[in-house]
Amino acid sequence: MIGVLTVDDHPVVREGLRGMLEAEPDLEVVGDTGSGAEAVELADHLRPDVVLMDLRMPGTDGVAATVAIKARAPEINIVVLTTYDSDADILRAIEAGAEGYLLKDTSREILADAIRSASRGETVLAPTVASRLVQRSRAASRPALTEREVGVLDCVARGLTNADIGVALHISEATVKTHLIRVFNKLDVSDRTAAVTTAMSLGYLS
Repeated sequence: MIGVLTVDDHPVVREGLRGMLEAEPDLEVVGDTGSGAEAVELADHLRPDVVLMDLRMPGTDGVAATVAIKARAPEINIVVLTTYDSDADILRAIEAGAEGYLLKDTSREILADAIRSASRGETVLAPTVASRLVQRSRAASRPALTEREVGVLDCVARGLTNADIGVALHISEATVKTHLIRVFNKLDVSDRTAAVTTAMSLGYLS
């Protein structure tokens, strides 16, 4: 059996979760609480396999409770279950050590499977959350092109020659060439076509 501790400041949510999870033959709700501070104490006492953690609660919030539980018992796996999917909330929870981040509109089947995965130490993320983390990762790692360099690339994508780009952007042809050389270096490419396709993959061009 996989022991689950549910943490949510709304009693009706905790009751609903208990009903959903105990319908699964291999899941057992070993405790529940509406307090982040009490969640830390219960986790220490009950040693559940997985904690379903609400994010925003009065007093000790889900992130603080996650940090405290992980400090005391790093083997306990924590899955945030919340209605909020802002980038800041997601990052705070993951950085605190949570193994998963799910939204409260998750179906019973997906929730149960996520708890099983989390009990094995696997990462479980709602599809929208995973997508946002990937986008943030790409944005953080992509080379920084200036607005002018993107403008030059946009002209290249539309088939303009260097002379045409100079006229369109009111700069000299030599300046266009300089911008392109810098773009090639930043994107680690050697020709115009590769520069355009790489810029598209990185989200600079649509």
